Amino acid sequence: MLNPQRYKLTLAYDGSAFHGWQKQEPPGEEPLRTVQGELEQVLVRLLGTPSDALRLVGASRTDSGVHALGQVAQFDADTPIPLDRLALAINARLPDDVEVRRVEPAPPGFECISQATNKQYRYRVFNAEHKPLWVRNAVYHCFNAKLDVGRMCEAAKRLIGTHDIEGFSAAGHGRENTVRTIFDCRVFTDIAYPDEVHTTIQGSGFLYNSVRIIAGTLVEVGRGRFEPSHVDTILKTADRQIAGPTLPPQGLCLQWVEY
Repeated sequence: MLNPQRYKLTLAYDGSAFHGWQKQEPPGEEPLRTVQGELEQVLVRLLGTPSDALRLVGASRTDSGVHALGQVAQFDADTPIPLDRLALAINARLPDDVEVRRVEPAPPGFECISQATNKQYRYRVFNAEHKPLWVRNAVYHCFNAKLDVGRMCEAAKRLIGTHDIEGFSAAGHGRENTVRTIFDCRVFTDIAYPDEVHTTIQGSGFLYNSVRIIAGTLVEVGRGRFEPSHVDTILKTADRQIAGPTLPPQGLCLQWVEY
């Protein structure tokens, strides 16, 4: 592979049966099923390029059970497969819970992690007494309280701006700098999903479990357990202990990444 081309992939996946994006190979055990692992196996077989030469990288290390509509990844390869056929060739070999939506040549020096400027996540809450049978792998079921969307919207607006978001992060996030910019945060209902309350959040980056903790905090506001102004207190104190719970992974979806 003398002159490899760097490719940019946009892909979607149902994270229900995956142990997250990142490849995991516990010593002495079978590798866990991950999106990166499945995709890498396909690319190695299809392109004949060793995994260490592919250097497959994803923009977001989505956790076990988390979904994606617009994950971005990159890999390096020298392939005779025409660009307009490459996505079809990859998809023909991928399992049913992953799909490559687009393959394109990456610009020189492209790095999908460090050059990302904005990401949007959505968290779906199924807010009804009856079970979310048909979407149970894509929502969090809040069945014992009717959420006040107006209060949640007021709390969400307080997150917009540049803040230290350590209070909305799990311990052991491993980041020295915990300041991030939240460009937008909204809570709304959608006529297409009458039993659901959706939260979307855009930011320059997030810490470990941040979006799920933010969603959990907004749900507590919607239940009436927190006032909307409690968000200000969490941001000021950076105290994880006073924020809401970490909601389950299945309600979370990475919608897109911008560069």
